[in-house]
Amino acid sequence: MPLLDHFTSPVSLPRKWESFHTYWAAAIGAALNRALPPRFFAAVTIHPGGRIEADVAEFDLEPGQAENESGGGLALETYVPPIATTILDAVYPDEIEIPIFDEYEDGRLAAVIELVSSSNKHDPASRRSFASKCAAYLSKGVGLIVVDPVLVMRFNLHDEMIELLGHPASARMAPKSWMYTAAYRPTRRDDKNVIDVWTEGLQIDAVLPTMPLSLKGWQTVPVDLEETYMEVCQQCRLI
Repeated sequence: MPLLDHFTSPVSLPRKWESFHTYWAAAIGAALNRALPPRFFAAVTIHPGGRIEADVAEFDLEPGQAENESGGGLALETYVPPIATTILDAVYPDEIEIPIFDEYEDGRLAAVIELVSSSNKHDPASRRSFASKCAAYLSKGVGLIVVDPVLVMRFNLHDEMIELLGHPASARMAPKSWMYTAAYRPTRRDDKNVIDVWTEGLQIDAVLPTMPLSLKGWQTVPVDLEETYMEVCQQCRLI
């Protein structure tokens, strides 16, 4: 199934990208769970951007609630912090990801697949936030795949991360690679920490590639993006 443009008409309405990406993340997670060794399992995490838990001070407690929450003992006085020294603007971008955990290592995170949304590329702060999150995974030795099918925001988040990490321009993708997928394998070779990188440009009406997913403490497994994409296109009645 050739790649569609899910962010502009006619595909985007009424079948919004949020719905499709949710289906796709679930399909990728299910495919991994069918193929991974028993010690690993894939989950799906969907967090719409712009939302975070409200400050506890915003909630009104009913009379006696504090006593009940303390197990019926002595009521605890609510702590009120001092006025903040500084208030910073914050970015809470969309998170559409498939984390893979290792049960042999007490549920340690072994790898992550990130599906990029338009909000991840919306402005410089959002792009830095996404790049920082990906860099944090790699710094912990966690394998990573990023899939960016967003054509309407013409930025490359791989290049954003390369700049953030201070790598040379030669590590960037080709110019105008607005849609792409990239796989990253943190490893140690010849007494040196390195990250193996595979990048593939994506194009509308082109078949999606198979990408290598590195599992921390184990091997690399293939992720067939085309197979899961086609499955979800059928489920969403796009074909």
